[in-house]
Amino acid sequence: MYMKNKLAINGGGKIVKYEAQAKFNWPIVDKKIEQAVIRQLYKTISIYNKSDIFEKFENLFCKYQKRKYALLFNSGTSAIHAMFVALNLKPGDEVICPVYTFYATVTPLLFTGAIPIFCDIDENGNINPYEIEKKITKKTKAVVITHMWGIPCQMDKILEICRKNRLVLLEDCSHAHGAEYKGKKLGSFGDLSAWSLQGQKILTGGEGGVLTTNNKEYYDRALLLGHYNKRCKQEISPDSPLYKFAVTGMGLKYRAHPLAVAIANEYLSRLDKWLAIKRIFAQRIIIRLKNYAAITLPQINNQKIKPSWYAFVFQYHENKTGVSINKFYQALKQEGLVEVDQPGSTCPLNLLPLFQKPAELFPIYRQYKFSYKKGEFPKAESFYNNAVKIPVWARVQDWPAMKLYIDGIEKVLININELK
Repeated sequence: MYMKNKLAINGGGKIVKYEAQAKFNWPIVDKKIEQAVIRQLYKTISIYNKSDIFEKFENLFCKYQKRKYALLFNSGTSAIHAMFVALNLKPGDEVICPVYTFYATVTPLLFTGAIPIFCDIDENGNINPYEIEKKITKKTKAVVITHMWGIPCQMDKILEICRKNRLVLLEDCSHAHGAEYKGKKLGSFGDLSAWSLQGQKILTGGEGGVLTTNNKEYYDRALLLGHYNKRCKQEISPDSPLYKFAVTGMGLKYRAHPLAVAIANEYLSRLDKWLAIKRIFAQRIIIRLKNYAAITLPQINNQKIKPSWYAFVFQYHENKTGVSINKFYQALKQEGLVEVDQPGSTCPLNLLPLFQKPAELFPIYRQYKFSYKKGEFPKAESFYNNAVKIPVWARVQDWPAMKLYIDGIEKVLININELK
């Protein structure tokens, strides 16, 4: 533990001596990744059906998630779009959504004409199941959840609500690759689930996405959205009423790039090892910082709940210190903690113009009206305003960098009165 030691913001020595010590370099590109890309480069860089690296990755991902069907996309946003399209939603249908999430969890819904019904959050920033119950109406068709920052939602209660009300459950697992809830992988609870494979994700291809489901009709509709012609003809049964659309699909092309999938396929083989290290590092953060009243750490109250720790987000309480979060944040930065962040684009969606005046971009909402405003979701807005984020490294050799962040945060907390 750091004793009294003048903060760098006030002229003291920095925790981090050289910026490179504290940089979070992800994704990791090594010889195996390089070789996987080169092998694929000389095979093919365009795949029209379920074959080659697409087939290999999807089959492995199905096995990993214990799902019947997996389908690659060019982004997590496209995969989420496919989840909504798979439900065959009609304009005016309602889908209950988390208000605190990255906006792409909900924006694809607007292309269906369905109405997003926002819910406030629990102590970890996840959708609050008790708020879900309050928002159910005769128009409610589904619930979509995001496991924020890789921490599992309250799945027992959410599943109970969905079963009782016969609602489809959709999981956005873009922060939660490999995370587990009571021995079961996140993404294996929902009727449909989606992941991003974007560059900062622990399972990445640089860009990409993947959808899973056990429902063949949902899978066929997802195929039609963005995988027209050869793949639709290959996988949709000629007996299906959807087969007549196989050539054109819905006219969109959402196929992944084979080189991206080759990278993701190599990363998949390392995922569980990396997650084990992330969990050790996150636990060390919690042990060191749990007794400081100025901050609240993520609440993990069951040993069978295993986050992926996409990031470690904690709450800072300026009312307990008399020091603003901006001053606290700047003090951390001055210690050389260059990756410390106050998340911006991941925010309560009611603060964004798109969800305040949706009809300006989506004319259908002149008829099926909805509008949100600042102040409607106080818990989410408070969580957002007080959130501080740090990365969680994934390799044993990265422990010195992780330790610098723990030391730096603790130093500022111990010497917080210097900032008054």
